[in-house]
Amino acid sequence: MTAVFPDIWPALPEIFLAVAGMALLLIGVFRGDGFTRPISYLTVVVMLLAAVLAMGYGAGRVVTFNGLFVMDGFGVFMKVLVLVSAALSVILSLGFNEREGIARFEFPVLMLFATLGMLMMISANDLISLYVGLETQSLALYVIAAFRRDHAKSSEAGLKYFVLGSLSSGMLLYGSSLVYGFAGTTSFDKVAALFAGGAHVSTGLVIGLVFVLAGLAFKLSAAPFHMWSPDVYEGAPTPVTAFFAAAPKVAAVALFTRVLIEPFGHLTAQWHQILVATAILSMVIGSFAAIMQTNIKRLMAYSSIGHVGYALVGLSAGTQDGVRGVLIYMALYIAMNIGAFAVILSMKAKGVMLEEIKDFAGLSKTSPMLAATMAIFMFSMAGIPPMAGFFGKLYVFLAAVAAGDYALAVIGVLTSVVGAYYYLRIIKIMYFDEPVVVVDKVDDDGMTGILVVTSLFTLLFFVAPAPILNGAAIAAAALFAG
Repeated sequence: MTAVFPDIWPALPEIFLAVAGMALLLIGVFRGDGFTRPISYLTVVVMLLAAVLAMGYGAGRVVTFNGLFVMDGFGVFMKVLVLVSAALSVILSLGFNEREGIARFEFPVLMLFATLGMLMMISANDLISLYVGLETQSLALYVIAAFRRDHAKSSEAGLKYFVLGSLSSGMLLYGSSLVYGFAGTTSFDKVAALFAGGAHVSTGLVIGLVFVLAGLAFKLSAAPFHMWSPDVYEGAPTPVTAFFAAAPKVAAVALFTRVLIEPFGHLTAQWHQILVATAILSMVIGSFAAIMQTNIKRLMAYSSIGHVGYALVGLSAGTQDGVRGVLIYMALYIAMNIGAFAVILSMKAKGVMLEEIKDFAGLSKTSPMLAATMAIFMFSMAGIPPMAGFFGKLYVFLAAVAAGDYALAVIGVLTSVVGAYYYLRIIKIMYFDEPVVVVDKVDDDGMTGILVVTSLFTLLFFVAPAPILNGAAIAAAALFAG
């Protein structure tokens, strides 16, 4: 088949998702909202099959579609992470949407099309294809953020995300136009070749790069472009929040990494200080702003901002080891983040969702297994060994030290200590405070399965870390080989 369709084969996961998404949309139209659960399960199957197609790509780097699309080991690794986290998010949404009366067939299909945009982002090899992938993702995310139309906070979340997202898209386009104007091309390969040949780096090009990075930092919810994140996380339906915190985050990190390493890899001196400042702001704001939060979803928003900062610590090194650390960090982040949101979605009393941190009081007495899994995720996010989160931070900090960014690594460690306060506070509330409410028993098999798998992965990662570590090393090497 590769000989018959040489240009199409590298993009097979994306083509498969697009065709499957349109087919599922037609099925939903003819069968109605009563067929939502089967469509959701089919969406999960489609995403996992797309992950298998991506893994079956093999080695090497292929550029196709007139230089707009690239497929390599880095793309394979990140696409699998995105597809797995998106599939888990669809499973998380099933019970919640049915209880809240928003179980419509469009929901999983929109998540599928958002995921399609993420895969396009990861394989973008041109500023134009980058923008197309980014907007394909964003348009679907705007809709699902406001999916609870009768809920004021959900409508507000969708509107804020749309308005600020449009602003960031404008910044990205303005930066892209400046890069095109001063470099004469939008192709990543041609930009890289231009500066590898010693071309003069003009002030206008640097300004364009700053605008491009600002637009991408918004999608990453990295400080100081994080202002939308807490409100959207709180207002959006909880499964949507879980989705936002996982798959789009991984895709944005992948895009950010590819843009800096491939076309602008020779301009490290120009973007290094921007990345250091963004990483420090994200870690500090994520750590200190979360301390005062009373809503668990807002706390998770600031937590995600902090985690983005830690990932950027590895990327700021600009080395292969740094990128490897970022990939390891994102793989582990997905597991503990999806797991934590599975616990949050399981927190309901008499069918009513509980979203305040005080509602976790005495959870160990009323639901000991739920409390134990949440404790695992909180210890991991705090970076306490031997949990998976510790190793994620270890690799990005080691990369920063190896690159000579000692101050950045020290700030990262200090903010981790501050962040540990609000993670450990939740554990204290669960185990030492008296129960306020009695939490309903978890009766969703899909939710139970996610809780078991993610908690065991987070707890026992140190036993067999080789698959993640080796996969990340191969992906990072493929990016630098390109």
